[in-house]
Amino acid sequence: MKVVQINATCGSGSTGKICSAVAELLDKNNVKNYIFYSSGSSLDSHGKKYVSKSEVKLQALCSRVLGNYGFNTFFATKRLLKSLDEISPDIVHLHNLHGHNVNLELLFNYFKKHPEIKLFWTFHDCWAFTAYCPHFTLAKCEQWKTGCEKCPQRHEYSWFFDNSQSLYEKKKQLFSGLDMTIITPSEWLADLVKKSFLKDYPVKVVNNGINLSTFKPTKSNFRERYNIPKEKYLILGVAFDWGIKKGLDVFIELAERLPDDYKIVLVGTNNEIDRQLPDNIISIHRTKNQNELAEIYSAADLFVNPTREENYPTVNMEAIACGTPVLTFRTGGSPEILDENCGCTVECDDKEALIECIINIKNNGQFDVTDCIEKAKSFDANKKFAEYIKLYDITDGC
Repeated sequence: MKVVQINATCGSGSTGKICSAVAELLDKNNVKNYIFYSSGSSLDSHGKKYVSKSEVKLQALCSRVLGNYGFNTFFATKRLLKSLDEISPDIVHLHNLHGHNVNLELLFNYFKKHPEIKLFWTFHDCWAFTAYCPHFTLAKCEQWKTGCEKCPQRHEYSWFFDNSQSLYEKKKQLFSGLDMTIITPSEWLADLVKKSFLKDYPVKVVNNGINLSTFKPTKSNFRERYNIPKEKYLILGVAFDWGIKKGLDVFIELAERLPDDYKIVLVGTNNEIDRQLPDNIISIHRTKNQNELAEIYSAADLFVNPTREENYPTVNMEAIACGTPVLTFRTGGSPEILDENCGCTVECDDKEALIECIINIKNNGQFDVTDCIEKAKSFDANKKFAEYIKLYDITDGC
């Protein structure tokens, strides 16, 4: 038995870490496996980079000029297919294919010529069943249900041409007639798939997981280092692409409206974001490692995630595992991570309800660290990603 995973990254980023975790579990089952990736570098021994940095940049440029996102990367995909021929895998597990890392036409026509390969595809967003968009919540667009055209977000992906109708039809044709199982991290995304042109495929939900040996209540002098008195109620936000989608404007408004006994800390910012922030928000560009991030989660009283477009946010799990309750907008799969003992939700963009909920949580102390930690047991990455191995139907020693 041989398994190949294909993704934009290997060992880094949320999807790359998932690939590496699955690879380790396959090793334990004595299964030969590989991870083909296109971006960054990796120390993972399973990793095989098949696209150069310059090629990725060139393909990104071609996509924006030609408006044919997903249908460039010809020569790199040819190299990938040659490697697949050499390996002759029994299973190919696809992850993120919209990192300018494959030519969809070449790749999926290859799979149709090799029906002996069992396909799994984990959707980390909605891109597979739209023309251009990984997400469409903010655009309030539902064209993906019947056929994309005149894409309202086209300018984010194509400078000159709107090829949304042809791209949608190409994907619909290419992704049909395969022996394929679709995997989603959230029930929310699974429900969308069942309304899309991919509705006839089996859809399995496998939630993302986290490393509970890293994300756990962790003592530190974080408050002292940043001069945050113990009596201040510390509200934390963590993201790595701050903007309207992640609710940066919400934190700015919270900083203006909450009383002085609250303090906001944002992690994952940069100099450009800093210029938008009021002086009473503490901005941390990056942490040294995940242990330092766990220290910050543990120091916070409440983790607020006003995300507007989301699948199954890892940050929610990380906060809860560190004993910190979560308050999030009711959008995407974000609410699925919580129960009544570790957090609560408000309607997306209801800032009044969000502020009221923050104040109520502070005044009533309704969440307990012990309950959060108990909930976090269900986030164990080893148990979650073992579900992939069960889907592969692999027996030890094969």
